[in-house]
Amino acid sequence: MNREDFEILKEQVHGRELVYLDNAATSQKPRQVVEAIVEAYSHWNSNIHRGVHHLSQIATAHHEEARQAVADFIGAKSAKEIIFTKGTTDSINTLAFSIGEMQVNGQPYIQEGDEIIVSGVEHHSNIVPWQMLCDRKKAVLKHVPLKEDLSFDIEAFNGLLSEKTKLVSVAHVSNVLGIIQPVEEIIRLAHEKGVPVCLDGAQSVPHMQVNVQALDCEFMAFSGHKMYGPTGIGVLYGKKEWLEQLPPAEGGGEMIEHVRWEGTTYNTLPYKFEAGTPNFVGSYALHKAIEYMQSIGWKAIEAHEKELTQYCEERLKGLVDERLSGLGGIHIYAAGQPKAGVISFNVYNGQISNVKSQISNLIHPFDVGTLLDQQGVAVRTGHHCAEPLIDALGVPGTVRVSFGLYNDKNDVDTFIMALQKAQMMLLG
Repeated sequence: MNREDFEILKEQVHGRELVYLDNAATSQKPRQVVEAIVEAYSHWNSNIHRGVHHLSQIATAHHEEARQAVADFIGAKSAKEIIFTKGTTDSINTLAFSIGEMQVNGQPYIQEGDEIIVSGVEHHSNIVPWQMLCDRKKAVLKHVPLKEDLSFDIEAFNGLLSEKTKLVSVAHVSNVLGIIQPVEEIIRLAHEKGVPVCLDGAQSVPHMQVNVQALDCEFMAFSGHKMYGPTGIGVLYGKKEWLEQLPPAEGGGEMIEHVRWEGTTYNTLPYKFEAGTPNFVGSYALHKAIEYMQSIGWKAIEAHEKELTQYCEERLKGLVDERLSGLGGIHIYAAGQPKAGVISFNVYNGQISNVKSQISNLIHPFDVGTLLDQQGVAVRTGHHCAEPLIDALGVPGTVRVSFGLYNDKNDVDTFIMALQKAQMMLLG
């Protein structure tokens, strides 16, 4: 992994070389992506699809090449199944609105009393849009409770599925715990009841090879900025037969076929979901991010991040065992479970017997994060936009470290040393 491609890693933070371990929030960008943005604005910036002049033709070609690249990247059957959005949140909101307005045989697909199921680890972006839909349609949002080890309860999920279930929407990977959820089994059980499934792939697509046809999910949402691409660009994948039934979520230019005072007809896929000027610079840069990841190869990326995550968890467990000569303890959430580049933990004042009952001994995650930052180590602290999960853990938040392909064991070692110093300052 060539760290030299990431200029920001040379930055100094409080006089220390930056150690960036907040990749689950957003990843850093290689020079190839940054250069692509400069190239686009410098050489062929022009609105796409509707222009016959040279620059518009170039911009249009790059945008549609990016769409095909995304389709190939996630194993979609057709580029027509790739809708460009602003990001994961926008993708899920688009789906939530559209499926709420969809008609089947002249009747609303979502009716009063119908149910939507999510899991207990969801990001707010995979909770709130469904709550809003349920409020509009007088439907019911249900969630799968967590097992004691914080893993997905497949039996409880199977028990929630019923003839009232109209959609299942779950995170492929938890943004807090890093747990890889059993999406293959979730999809299989949902399909047995004829229920479509949406996957939040924000934390999976950057870290593992995803094939939507093999998974057989109806929808998947993910963001460019978490996979070394720019902000402001994301993807909603949908099976063609579903996208054709769904009405558009937004109106305006691009998404129309004809507009008359008497009414409007809509464009073909995928354009009927892409109202307004598309983010053609973002799509071009996302294409470059995909090419960058492909140049390294999935086998290398997955092996590297798996090794790094396991190494970091073992180093943290070492601190738990040593307890810094009795100064304090560390609790790792979902310790030992397969993870995709994310570890959450908390620091306690004293040895830990029951994390929920010892909340008074918890060192606030913000304090830990602030002291790590003073040493040049960037981590995320708080509820990570997953308050229901944090509430279930019985804490005000966690400290989260998350890895990208440019991180290495030196980053982990620096983080561990910084954490030890933070513990000594907070507990000594």
